[in-house]
Amino acid sequence: MTQAFDFATLFAHAETILKRKAGETIFRQGEEGKYMFVVKSGEIHIKVGDKMVETVGHGGIIGEMAMLDNSARSASAIAVTDCEVVPIDLRRFLFLLQQTPFFAVEVMRVMVRRLRAMNLRV
Repeated sequence: MTQAFDFATLFAHAETILKRKAGETIFRQGEEGKYMFVVKSGEIHIKVGDKMVETVGHGGIIGEMAMLDNSARSASAIAVTDCEVVPIDLRRFLFLLQQTPFFAVEVMRVMVRRLRAMNLRV
């Protein structure tokens, strides 16, 4: 899926960056989701059950749904290549909404694209 907005530009100087090797799981379906992640580098597969539904690369976001509604993860995220992700908790997300209003619009656009893509699969 093409990412229209590069979220990584907002986090170019992030202090907390998690590194994952190819094949490592970033989060699992059903786990608690306190963070969303910005993909700083690499590629990540999003899987629902055993089905791969999306590949997210540099500048994309993952895990936003569970972070926003404080629910279990609806999918798993697995590093396809070595990657770096920036964790964003709800407190930081709310700060970004206040300081960078277009950030919220871009997150909503990602969620809408994903919902439309899933609707096409059903």
